[in-house]
Amino acid sequence: MGKRILMPAREINLDNVQYVQERIEAPHLTGFLLKLFVWLVESRLFGHAILSVLKRKNKMTQILRHTVIPEEPMFFPEFPPQEPETAVDFMDEDTPPALRVDHALKCLPSYDTSKASRVARSNSFLYWTIRDYANAYRSGQTTPSDVAECIISAVEESLNRNPPLIFFISFNANELRKQAAASTRRFEEGSPLSILDGIFIAIKDDIDCYPYPSKGGTVWFHKVREVKQDAVCVSRLRSCGAILAGKANMHELGMGVTGNNPHYGTTRNPHMIQHYTGGSSSGPAAIVASGLCAAALGTDGGGSVRIPSALCGVAGFKTTYGRTDITGSICEGGTVEIIGPIATTVEDVILVYAAILGSSTVDLARLRPMPPCFPMLGTTDNLNLLGSLKLGKYSSWFADVYSNEVLETCERILTQVANSFGNETREIILPELEEMRAAHLVSIGSEALNHIYPHFENGQRMALSYDVRLNMALFESFLAADYVVAQSLRRRIMHYHMEAFKHVDVIVTPTTGMTAPKIPSSSLKIGETDFETSGYLMRFVLAPNLIGLPAISIPVGHDKDGLPIGLQLIGRPWAEATLLRLASAIEEIAPPQKRPAVFYDVLKGV
Repeated sequence: MGKRILMPAREINLDNVQYVQERIEAPHLTGFLLKLFVWLVESRLFGHAILSVLKRKNKMTQILRHTVIPEEPMFFPEFPPQEPETAVDFMDEDTPPALRVDHALKCLPSYDTSKASRVARSNSFLYWTIRDYANAYRSGQTTPSDVAECIISAVEESLNRNPPLIFFISFNANELRKQAAASTRRFEEGSPLSILDGIFIAIKDDIDCYPYPSKGGTVWFHKVREVKQDAVCVSRLRSCGAILAGKANMHELGMGVTGNNPHYGTTRNPHMIQHYTGGSSSGPAAIVASGLCAAALGTDGGGSVRIPSALCGVAGFKTTYGRTDITGSICEGGTVEIIGPIATTVEDVILVYAAILGSSTVDLARLRPMPPCFPMLGTTDNLNLLGSLKLGKYSSWFADVYSNEVLETCERILTQVANSFGNETREIILPELEEMRAAHLVSIGSEALNHIYPHFENGQRMALSYDVRLNMALFESFLAADYVVAQSLRRRIMHYHMEAFKHVDVIVTPTTGMTAPKIPSSSLKIGETDFETSGYLMRFVLAPNLIGLPAISIPVGHDKDGLPIGLQLIGRPWAEATLLRLASAIEEIAPPQKRPAVFYDVLKGV
């Protein structure tokens, strides 16, 4: 194989860049064939040869071992200085979470108290928002304790279905009642802590939430890593009065994007229960989409918040790397992961984001983040500022989807945005997307092993599901030199995106290249490996993780079967407010949401 020498990124002529469609060559396996393949890959006799063939066929070997890259490595996202956002409410990093939430609340449009009657009259479907719950509590229509009983009944019902929906890995009805009773007392005393008081929020199983264990979707991780306190972001939610509903299901160790989990059962998509939710934050997205909780926290290292949000028809927000402190999560210490909110509306994303934001001491020193801020959506300047935003679209990449319905739906919403707000969409070029995918895989894989190895004891590898064992074998085949090459590629990908942001404010893509895939019955007990489907699900989401950019997925329609379709917005470093402003506007003009096939109206009773 010949050596390839790359020009410095700054010298690349974008006019000469040709888009290369992603084609993944790997077997799709379930059942006995998956078990056999994993046995072969893990064997000393065959493993190295099989993985070498797979990596060579998918150009990994050429990119990582036979390419000369002139750029120095970038071992974590290094952001160039950014201009402050406008028409925003700035906050200090050390502002108490409840006060931040109050500031964010004041940035929202006025609350519409007639929403319930409008929905009833029009026979349409709208999710209840955080402000709907808060209004119901403050007006005496219901209490957090009443809602808690509805949620407990709904969880029991969801487990008694055929097939069971498996929203949670750890759920304790008495713990929920205890938190709800404390919140109810605060309302009775006229002293709620914030607009989030009494709001039920699910926590992904790889984020610490005391007294629950953090299993990470495994059957053993909690035995070697004890949870003694909340993760930082969970502690911030608790200080605002949020009720932490339990530990949501997930793809084991976050090493997959379908949500398949043979140990606890695979979470079902509320819109069509024979289909996947997407992952790895499968439980959080399904819990929100089904109406059980107003919001949830997930982790996102390779689209794991945005993918399931898109497939389940809700909003999922990935912040700038380092904007939220991920201390107290299984994935802490990596360079691609964040903790982000999932909610049914953008305004609810804003309120939860306001509570959990705040960089760690280390990230404050090394990243020097812009001060956090919220878009002032209720001001007269909002519409003018909205229309001035320039959207960037790499058309060849945008169109590289499995489902034409995804492409047509996302194209249609961009036309509506232009007609409604006057936004200009400009063509951009983002070179080396193949290299970006390789760099991300090496980075997240190597960092995942780094997180897991200290907790490994005898026999625990064999207790992992087969698809996770296959991924681990692949990750273990990467050399230290491969990791360094990936970080040099990270610097190049950062350069290309920062060049694009000199001409546009937001990059737009479909969130996923397909709607929710069907769950093979043969995958439920043993698992599934399907790299081609994973490629379509992850096609557009990796750059925000590799180079740390903020991104949000919002629902913009459905396919002919009623499965949701998401649009992704990618922003400049620290420009969360710009993304949230545009996402909120798109949400207003998007087609009406459809009531999921499985929906629990816990505010008015199951």
